Amino acid sequence: MARGSGLARYSVTEIILAINVIVFLAEVGTGLPILGVSGGRAGTVYLDGALYGPYIHGIQNQPYRLFTSAFLHGGLIHIAVNMWFLYVVGTALERGIGRLPFLAIYITSIFAGAFGALLFEPLAATVGASGALFGLFGALIVLAQRRGISIWQTGLGATLILNVVITLTIPGISIGGHLGGLAAGLILGWMWVEFGERRGRGAAFYAACLVIAVAAIAGAYAVANGTGLTPHGISL
Repeated sequence: MARGSGLARYSVTEIILAINVIVFLAEVGTGLPILGVSGGRAGTVYLDGALYGPYIHGIQNQPYRLFTSAFLHGGLIHIAVNMWFLYVVGTALERGIGRLPFLAIYITSIFAGAFGALLFEPLAATVGASGALFGLFGALIVLAQRRGISIWQTGLGATLILNVVITLTIPGISIGGHLGGLAAGLILGWMWVEFGERRGRGAAFYAACLVIAVAAIAGAYAVANGTGLTPHGISL
């Protein structure tokens, strides 16, 4: 059976992966060193799209950074690890729930991750798809468990523990971004199984996505309001 024509022939996972790669090339093309931010050099695409509390609300008023920062990366290793994670987890989840629910979880987790990142470090410039990826991961764990698939036999449980340990112990990683995305993914994974699949009430699932996204954006605005003007570092 043919996969269709145009973008329909590609999975949402593949499209998101391609967008991230294209944006990274744009970052490098506008000044980002390929191995990462160094010596104060970051490039205009990076600087114009990174998540940074004082620029979200107030003088700059650039709320789009809550979204654009999820498609930026701090270097080749950063994007390589994230895109591998996206391909493995995203492919499995998208096959399990379908394109539209998958996209809804991904986008919602972007905002939840952004809120978490600002909540923990409002004065750190933050970039990366990790918040959204942890959202996919959380949803996949719930999906597997609710369908009677052991997360320990599949390795998801061990992967979760490993990622949480890495998040909490390695400097420069956005703890809030990871945990915010993970929390959204766990909630939305449960909502999809319980309402979208078992009760045929997909509208309830999409309503939950909207509520979480709006709450995350409002929370991000609240945290960003009144922050200082000097970046403290780069979180991935």
